[in-house]
Amino acid sequence: MSHTYPLADYLTRIRNAQMAGKRWVDVPSSNLKKAVSLILRREGYIKDIIHVDEGPQGILRLYLKYFGEGRGVIAGIDCVSKPGRRVYCNASNIPRVRNGLGIAIISTSSGVVTGNEAKKKNQGGEVLCRVW
Repeated sequence: MSHTYPLADYLTRIRNAQMAGKRWVDVPSSNLKKAVSLILRREGYIKDIIHVDEGPQGILRLYLKYFGEGRGVIAGIDCVSKPGRRVYCNASNIPRVRNGLGIAIISTSSGVVTGNEAKKKNQGGEVLCRVW
């Protein structure tokens, strides 16, 4: 578990649970993780999210999504920005993920949004992760 960068730990838990075929995964809750989870649900990468009041901060329970043959909907999920190397972009150079088949999740001054939403709002920010 990465104590230095909680978002990397969050993404790793999702990746590992999906590879193991789990129905859901529990992650410690935070506002950033909640915002990223809401984007993943809206974009169709996970089924649902519930907040469980357990422990000091609560837990986010993410219900994972699979195709009929048991293959996970999330083919890949990885961190772009890390504590040692923050990656920023402006509205004109927002990264495309898998030639438009995936999404980039960006933290802007108006909240956490997908790359397409940031382009529409003409905003840049920190590129948090890529999902495909």
